[in-house]
Amino acid sequence: MFEGLIGFVAVLALVLLRLPIAFAMGFVGMIGFMIDSNFRASISMVARLIIDTSQNYGLSVVPLFILMGLFVNKAGISRELYAASNAFLGHLRGGLAMATIVACGGFAAISGSSLATAATMSKVAMPEMRRHGYADGLATASIAAGGTLGILIPPSVILVIYGLLTETSIGQLFIAGIIPGALGIVFYLGAVRFSVWRKPESGPAGPRTPLPARLKSLREVWAVLLLFFLVIGGLYGVFDVAPLNLTFSPTEAAGMGAMGAFLIALARRRLSFADTVEVLVETSKTTASLFAVLIGAWIFSNFVNVAGLPQGLSELVTTYNLAPWAVMALIMLIYIVLGCVFESLSMLLLTVPIFFPVVTGLGFDPVWFGIVVVVVVEISLITPPVGLNVFVLKGVVGDVSTGTIFRAVTPFWMADIVRLLLLLALPGLVLFLPSQM
Repeated sequence: MFEGLIGFVAVLALVLLRLPIAFAMGFVGMIGFMIDSNFRASISMVARLIIDTSQNYGLSVVPLFILMGLFVNKAGISRELYAASNAFLGHLRGGLAMATIVACGGFAAISGSSLATAATMSKVAMPEMRRHGYADGLATASIAAGGTLGILIPPSVILVIYGLLTETSIGQLFIAGIIPGALGIVFYLGAVRFSVWRKPESGPAGPRTPLPARLKSLREVWAVLLLFFLVIGGLYGVFDVAPLNLTFSPTEAAGMGAMGAFLIALARRRLSFADTVEVLVETSKTTASLFAVLIGAWIFSNFVNVAGLPQGLSELVTTYNLAPWAVMALIMLIYIVLGCVFESLSMLLLTVPIFFPVVTGLGFDPVWFGIVVVVVVEISLITPPVGLNVFVLKGVVGDVSTGTIFRAVTPFWMADIVRLLLLLALPGLVLFLPSQM
């Protein structure tokens, strides 16, 4: 166990020294495994993991969901989502910020990426909010917070990775994320209301949209509903009726979603040959970086298992007779602290191999733990000093300081803390839909 703790600290130190997380985990895992066994066994383990990962059929779901999200972005669906949300909410004080949150939730349902959601919606929503006199802080904070929904509302790439790491059903993880994702939208709307109550001038009300225009805006979002129905419906057997009799695996659902997004982009004349090449290249780059991190995580996981860190932590819990909820509270506190200095995927891959055996050994449901971990990861996306969504927005907007965004986003991550406590206290909010499958 002591060797495993040293390895964990070594990874943290290397990351803080700016070594990429994939190489930090892989290097420490390989050296640690070598110390526990021998050089030949360590090199053999690394080689086997690289080959197995590249040939793992289950991992093909990752590039397909990334491809779907990029085609969705090219199709310009985000603008229709924002227009429909604005038609129903824009007349309220803070209504454009609320519309941004709702549109982010809809875009998240078909992109699966928080960073893509934040970057895309910033280009759509930010000019509109500035035109109506919204404060830069509220405008950017609503985009940054709304973007975090991309890793929870299905389909979610990070839930796929958690499922592959822990051998948990991806289908159950997807459906378990629906209620917490909807709660996230509701709580973020509450954060907007609080912000404009505190500073009414930050989010002035806009004109009311007539009912015919509202109904017309709803008709424009058919592509979102179609893609969501195709992916999620196929995954849960909606098409398993005569004469179709079709049920999709996660990989097949991702493939159908990618093809559907491609056809929608073509039908809208938003996709040239150069755009298609750009999407394929970007998908390859993103997939390669994700696979590198995954391989590093699995190498490190093998080391900590050989070193006995998860078993040692379980024995420590038993020795001191700690209550399961006390252990869970401590784990959540560790995640929140790590979220201040780590980006989301790195934090997930570094900690899940250590905490997952402890959590399941205490009797907690792996699906519930996965959703709770993703909610904590969401918080890390908007908390200083790392807050990746904040830095993505800074890169897109440019003329708004990170300090302004971090101050304005405070009510949103506080709302996330309340949602996290609610999910910890009421596991049924996560497990109800999976239990009905």
